[in-house]
Amino acid sequence: MNRQRISSGSPFEEQLGYSRAVVAGDWVFVAGTTGYDYATMTISDDIVQQTEQCFQNIQSALQQAGASLDDVVRVTYVVPDASQFESCWPVMRKHLARARPAAMMISAGLLDARMKIEIEVTAIKMQQ
Repeated sequence: MNRQRISSGSPFEEQLGYSRAVVAGDWVFVAGTTGYDYATMTISDDIVQQTEQCFQNIQSALQQAGASLDDVVRVTYVVPDASQFESCWPVMRKHLARARPAAMMISAGLLDARMKIEIEVTAIKMQQ
């Protein structure tokens, strides 16, 4: 099985030794993705805006893999402050309502205190 690595251009990938996404056959595994705008290396203070940016980053990786958010079958959310999670629901619904993946939320600290959410997805490219 061939393996394709996808990078977002984030310096974190090089520093920590990982890929934004890995494609193995029809499967696409997108690493925990935060709300950084990787083009400018900036991050909003707002969890809802970070959630939107996470999905933009994930969507970009999926497109490079030949997939889309509609192909997502599993999603994991990590938030340091569980009380803020509900405010993200409209953004999550906007991006995943069609896919309706299996989902899980974990409350845990993240690498940088500015990060308010991290999202990881697994997708399977559907045959057209």
